[in-house]
Amino acid sequence: MLKIVVDAMGGDHAPREIVAGAVEALDARKDFRVVFTGDKAAISAELDRRKCDLSRVEIVPCTEVITNDDVPTHAVRTKKDSSLAVGLRLVKENEEYGGFVSAGSTGAVLTGGILLLGRIKGVMRPALCPGIPNVRGTRTLLCDCGANAECKPQYLQQFAVMATAYGKAAYGMKDPSVGLLNNGTEEHKGDPLHREAYELLKETQGIRFVGNVEGRDIMFGDVDIVVADGFSGNIALKAAEGCGKTVSAILKQEFKRNLGSKLTYLLARKQIGELRDILDYAKLGGSVFLGLKKVVIKSHGNSKANAILPSVVQAVDASRGDLVGRIGEMLQSCGLGENDE
Repeated sequence: MLKIVVDAMGGDHAPREIVAGAVEALDARKDFRVVFTGDKAAISAELDRRKCDLSRVEIVPCTEVITNDDVPTHAVRTKKDSSLAVGLRLVKENEEYGGFVSAGSTGAVLTGGILLLGRIKGVMRPALCPGIPNVRGTRTLLCDCGANAECKPQYLQQFAVMATAYGKAAYGMKDPSVGLLNNGTEEHKGDPLHREAYELLKETQGIRFVGNVEGRDIMFGDVDIVVADGFSGNIALKAAEGCGKTVSAILKQEFKRNLGSKLTYLLARKQIGELRDILDYAKLGGSVFLGLKKVVIKSHGNSKANAILPSVVQAVDASRGDLVGRIGEMLQSCGLGENDE
């Protein structure tokens, strides 16, 4: 049976919320097992709080934890018995281990993925790709959102190919549309990086490039994939997160204003809850690191159980959809499989 490794010690609410979310994922899907890495006593205590099929759970004890205060490269190299490093090695060394999920340090997860798992042949740079809720009730894939602050046009070209493969493998997108995040939709817009990337994307086989898109199109447009350099993509992601929190806070404040507004809230409570869920991108799951030799999902550091659950399911679906194989095949078919740096 497929196994998904979960870093039980990564994140602000580890291990309680991490274990809780993974257990809920086991209840939601019956086609995989969870392997927790971390403090065995702490993980066992959390499992004792919940009813779950322990025959589908394993614990691999670890004595160290990589924190956000650690320098990622140094920590991955020196904390070899950390829950993160041990988990990535398990995934690398065992074929039945299909993916890795962590809410720990983004830098450490990326560094560990590259050093311990390695890149798919031809991949220049792995990219971080979350799903952002949109007005259509689906998700827009944003690639990259922070792994590569400085990019070459060829990186953006590969991001488009990898995200297209991801959309098909994990979400069943038939022919996803791809837009390039820019400061205008006109073809001539942008700096030299984006103008050159535009020309490359326009000629890339195997993707459906629809041109430049603006930040508002991530949530309000009809594009399936938005390609960005990591600097711009991270700003767009954090702006969307801030927008969601702002709307939620304003609604909460307004509905407490007087008796009439409180009564209005009672009548619209269901719809307000649904709006809050739509604006919370973390509930769609984590961000996948595209371009690694195994599926790696990075959950938000502040994730609670309701965000860990879809992250684990996301890893299951990406693994069963052969994400890694599809990326390799698409890069080869597009003539980009020999661009390894």
